[in-house]
Amino acid sequence: VQLQASGGGLVQAGGSLRLSCVASGRTFSTSALAWFRQAPGEEREVVAAIRWSGGTTYYADSVKGRFTISRDIARNTVDLQMNSLKSEDTAVYYCAAAKSIQTIVSGRPDYWGQGTLVTVSS
Repeated sequence: VQLQASGGGLVQAGGSLRLSCVASGRTFSTSALAWFRQAPGEEREVVAAIRWSGGTTYYADSVKGRFTISRDIARNTVDLQMNSLKSEDTAVYYCAAAKSIQTIVSGRPDYWGQGTLVTVSS
């Protein structure tokens, strides 16, 4: 499975950005998608996750109410809409895929995409 992320950039605090990730290859071997992030000097953490089948979503407490994860089965994409951005959201964001959402929540997805940098200026 290959994952290609895009959409990062520089935004002012309070602004919005939308990240998108296109999955290709043996996507049928996965059941869940996610976005992780890693800030300088910090460990990588899961931000949000969703099942390909829809319904079940997971959000880190720090982004609940501000970020929304969605997927489009027809286009094999997973998007992350980020609103009300804060300086502490500054990080490299990675999309990921896994055989189960539990694997993602445990921080060990099966596939990683390359990162895209999000910088929030205060």
